[in-house]
Amino acid sequence: MNGSRIAALGHYQPAKVLTNEDLVGMVDTSDEWIRSRVGIRTRHIAGPDEPVDELAGHAAAKALATAGLTPGDIDLVLVATSTAVDRSPNMAARVAARLGIPSPAAMDVNVVCAGFTHALATADHAVRAGAATRALVIGADKMSDVTDWTDRTTCVLVGDGAGAAVVEASDEAGIGPVLWGSVPEMGHAVRIEGTPSRFAQEGQSVYRWATTQLPSIARQACERSGLAPADLAAVVLHQANLRIIEPLAEKIGAVNAVVAKDVSESGNTSAASIPLAFSKLVERGEISGGDPVLLFGFGGNLSYAGQVVRCP
Repeated sequence: MNGSRIAALGHYQPAKVLTNEDLVGMVDTSDEWIRSRVGIRTRHIAGPDEPVDELAGHAAAKALATAGLTPGDIDLVLVATSTAVDRSPNMAARVAARLGIPSPAAMDVNVVCAGFTHALATADHAVRAGAATRALVIGADKMSDVTDWTDRTTCVLVGDGAGAAVVEASDEAGIGPVLWGSVPEMGHAVRIEGTPSRFAQEGQSVYRWATTQLPSIARQACERSGLAPADLAAVVLHQANLRIIEPLAEKIGAVNAVVAKDVSESGNTSAASIPLAFSKLVERGEISGGDPVLLFGFGGNLSYAGQVVRCP
């Protein structure tokens, strides 16, 4: 085996749906204001008795079932999250305990909105190096826990959820080389900090960076896999804002690709957004097994990571 692949996907969202009309009763906003600026209609919000590891566990269990595997088949658990309340045990260990995975390596990856694509690359490297046989890679965030619900500039953006992928060894490279990096001097542009922790961002700075700097980086991620953007069947960008996703996808040059726009119904779910949107595309049959898909995360820390994968 000289490569790795995504064998299956799964996703989970809490039952409670918060609409734009609901937010009108909470802050000074309107459905038209929200749609015109960020393209979001609804978002799912977890209750106080739904911790991040529960969201992650549901998505991971679905991915395992889809792959036809048992918890004992997994020896590496990676959870991308930036909303863990406790430092230890980490989220990966808690998910492993929930699922009954016997003795995995268990690590959290905190690269905020780019966390899933960083974690996926880490799993790919571990499997190809022989350090793991099968990995669960999960993106899960409960953004409602770190949101100021009186701040209309941020509370209209966020949602809660989780997405998961099973990664296993393969004769061919089903997960392409990662292109990753960051702009540390601009880390202040997206923040989750303070006591209590609160999400804040400099919206215009993030918008300019995402729409001007990231298209060329995303194209380089395609080049590393030996593909032109026009060869892509789908593009799954971090679901930050529809007004970022649409111009970014256009500038990449993926003219024949389905562009994931799950942000409209899920809001910004941070590390969960890419696997959540990817899993939905597969579940709805909008892309087929073997199709090349660009996954590209960006945001917190002004970090980014992207790779072309083959659809399970």
